Amino acid sequence: MKSLIIHMPSSTARRPNADRLLKDLPDAQLVDAVDGRDPAQIAGVQTFNGNLHSPPYPFALKPAEIGVFQSHRKCWQLIVDQGWDYAMIVEDDLAVSPPHMARALALIDAHMTPDMYLRLPPKMRETPARVIAQDGDMRLILPERIGLQCCCQVVGRKAAERLLAGSEKIDRPVDTWLQMHWITGQPVHALLPNGNAEIAGQIGGSTIQQKTRTSGKLMRELKRAWYRTRVRMRPQKP
Repeated sequence: MKSLIIHMPSSTARRPNADRLLKDLPDAQLVDAVDGRDPAQIAGVQTFNGNLHSPPYPFALKPAEIGVFQSHRKCWQLIVDQGWDYAMIVEDDLAVSPPHMARALALIDAHMTPDMYLRLPPKMRETPARVIAQDGDMRLILPERIGLQCCCQVVGRKAAERLLAGSEKIDRPVDTWLQMHWITGQPVHALLPNGNAEIAGQIGGSTIQQKTRTSGKLMRELKRAWYRTRVRMRPQKP
């Protein structure tokens, strides 16, 4: 299996971790991240103000979020162009546990198909609608509700084709869009626990998060809670 590591070449603070991932992941290579702050790199991207899909997304897309979305689309396109059955896509703030990863790869090799999108999230937040396979405490599941973050996932070729076709126009971050299985037509599986960790705070901080004025925090949290409640009303079903 190929592994694609999304990395901004100018991010010197993250390069040591990217190099570590090149050693820890199977058949790994770096993929240059798309810089959402560079107009030339996102000139052809069609963005909208959260109103393409229901429920509407209550926040404007940030340049960094546009860049992250396009970086993942770049990897999906690479999977399609290369004709791989599936490949692992990770962001450069991921840390893996090699023993856990070896077990995860065995489950993936046994059950992954080109139609699947499989998350290996660092947080244990999903509950299963269905358990597909198990190795000790590690389970491959179809979760009722899809979690956020795109630190680590395995994407099948047919899933990549489906996601590319559905994301020619974007109005929300990629992880938020992927939660909307009723829009994407793509079931999203998860493998938990997996030993992964997100270490952005140790290597320069998040490339997306920004400070919000105190006066706007309450309203932002109310909008976020309203949106997440609407999403929770649409669980995946076995």
